[in-house]
Amino acid sequence: MNTAPLTVLIADDEELTRTGLRALLSAKPDLEVVGEAADGAEVLPLVRTTRPDVVLMDVRMPGMDGIEATRQLRSTLEDPPKVVVITTFESDEHVYDALRAGADGFILKRTPSQAIAHAIRLVATGDSVLFPDAVRRLVAARPLPPVGPAAGHAPLTARETEILRLMATGLSNPDIAGRLTVSLETVKTHVSNLLTKLGAQNRTQAVILAYESGLVVPGGR
Repeated sequence: MNTAPLTVLIADDEELTRTGLRALLSAKPDLEVVGEAADGAEVLPLVRTTRPDVVLMDVRMPGMDGIEATRQLRSTLEDPPKVVVITTFESDEHVYDALRAGADGFILKRTPSQAIAHAIRLVATGDSVLFPDAVRRLVAARPLPPVGPAAGHAPLTARETEILRLMATGLSNPDIAGRLTVSLETVKTHVSNLLTKLGAQNRTQAVILAYESGLVVPGGR
């Protein structure tokens, strides 16, 4: 049975980078590039017309940067696409701001083509793309006041806390299901519940909140 390819919008101010990403993604039969943006201000209008599954978003762009563009997608659209931030340096503090704005993860521009394609497929299924060590460094460099459960919601259960800690190590839902010897649907239910309790838009935000609140300790288990 034929499956429609995942559609991708590339947002980067460097034409050479956009051309390179388009070439490597177009070589994958299950991926289709449906548009390019050279500035963050172009992203929202293009998303409305092309309706991509995933946006590859450069974090640093003139005019409107990838952080604000991500924030606009999340606040304006009822069903926004997934966002993967692309950056030159994993220690870029702007990456942290983009993740807090709702990006589903980040990859480096020097990442091999196979890994970039895998990242797109991963976020399209609801998972996140994180480098756990890099996230720990980003959070440590940008400490914020502790964040607890969203107002009106109960604290996380022991199982939800366990799953959140496994998410913080970079494990996907299938990986977590295998580690805990439970069904994938069970993991998805727990993830959905903990996102609601934390007031997080996605898995990535939940992991950041876990570090900021002290629920997950850098270097700990």
